[in-house]
Amino acid sequence: MSYTWKPDLIPGADADTEREAAAALDRPFEDQMAAEEWLTDSFRGLLAKGVQAVTLYEEERVVYGPMSLEA
Repeated sequence: MSYTWKPDLIPGADADTEREAAAALDRPFEDQMAAEEWLTDSFRGLLAKGVQAVTLYEEERVVYGPMSLEA
């Protein structure tokens, strides 16, 4: 099984921002813990790329989300 994050962008984000955010999140994780650890380390950079929330998937199943990245 693999876990992946999918972005929810800040409203009004342009196509370049959308592509950049999707590329930043385009990585599979072996387990949920690895995915969550990566997000903990990466959420500030994702916010800077225009991501306001993320959803965690296990294959095609939603594990949880959308979860806001803003404090």
